[in-house]
Amino acid sequence: MSILFSFLFPLSGYLLGSLPFSIWVTRFVKGVDVRDAGSGHATTTNTIRQTGFGWGALVFILDVAKGFIPTYLAFHQNGIPTYIVAVTAAFAVIGHCWPLFANFRGGMGLATAGGSFLAVNPLAFLICLGLLIFLVLLIRHSARASVFTGILVAPALWLFNIRDTAFWIALGVGLVIAVRFLIDWNRKYRELWLDRENKKSSG
Repeated sequence: MSILFSFLFPLSGYLLGSLPFSIWVTRFVKGVDVRDAGSGHATTTNTIRQTGFGWGALVFILDVAKGFIPTYLAFHQNGIPTYIVAVTAAFAVIGHCWPLFANFRGGMGLATAGGSFLAVNPLAFLICLGLLIFLVLLIRHSARASVFTGILVAPALWLFNIRDTAFWIALGVGLVIAVRFLIDWNRKYRELWLDRENKKSSG
């Protein structure tokens, strides 16, 4: 299989990741841009805030699919090197975070990253999810917890003896997630349950 053909998978990952479902859904339902309120990002959480849980759940499923589909296709294509699968997953997340079809202002990438892990190793997905939840509860700031999750996810899989394609996906996707969430490092979570300080002050 030619190298040129192999790199069609990362390209398709980026293009599929660039489909801004949360933006399209909120415009369809409310006639607004999901990025104009809440966190300012095109995320499931922001969609729920503006359109309700049902539409938010739909966006979540579609965002997961953006990571799952290109990664699954690359993973099951004969002759595709492991690094191409990992790059495809990373590019799907990059597309979600910096989408070609939405002026490069997208979401944060967690759902799409989760879809990539589900495509190759569901156990790796559960470990990554568990690490994220643990760090969120420990740090009590979801952006900072996500940065550390991105950094620690590959070592965590290594410790659990998961050293297959999922490990290499963790290296690439983890880096993208860590970089992306730095933008919210100092964010005040006024609308989330984590913001206990805000609840006390408003009470």
